[in-house]
Amino acid sequence: MRRLTALDPAEAPEKSRELLNDIIGRRGGVGQMVSTMAHSPALLQGYLDFSKAMKRTKLPRPLSEKISLAVQEWIGCAYCLDAHAEAGRAAGLSEADIALARQGTSVDAREAALIAVAVRVLAEPSSLTDEDVAELRAHGWSDRIIAEIVGLVTLNLLTGAFNLLAGLEPAEESV
Repeated sequence: MRRLTALDPAEAPEKSRELLNDIIGRRGGVGQMVSTMAHSPALLQGYLDFSKAMKRTKLPRPLSEKISLAVQEWIGCAYCLDAHAEAGRAAGLSEADIALARQGTSVDAREAALIAVAVRVLAEPSSLTDEDVAELRAHGWSDRIIAEIVGLVTLNLLTGAFNLLAGLEPAEESV
């Protein structure tokens, strides 16, 4: 059930209005999450900046979507799961890839190790050890990729938690 309302740019605080109008000018519209985040100019600006920054990671897009699916499955955000499944398909993931990712794994052992650590970054970060990082390195993951996992998990926590609090549901139309 919807708990926070989406805002039209005219209803939004001034800074949010500027941000929404910029997005609409570039993309033609904004989604439910962004228009609902507009209640808080600080949150909206932070999300947009962080999201843009995380697009510059070295994680391959299909793997990034697998990690997002695993994390969102743990968070329990159906809205995000739908969005990441769709993005995963667009990035070339099969339905089997998506199902495995939602289970926190992959048929590729190298990817499975990274996905498993990503879920632990979210669920139990204090449990991470030197051996976990050594295992990721043994699978060929660079320190840059290992560091970027924290950013991707954090971005997913931000969006998943916000959507759950706001009551956003799958298949809502764009504003």
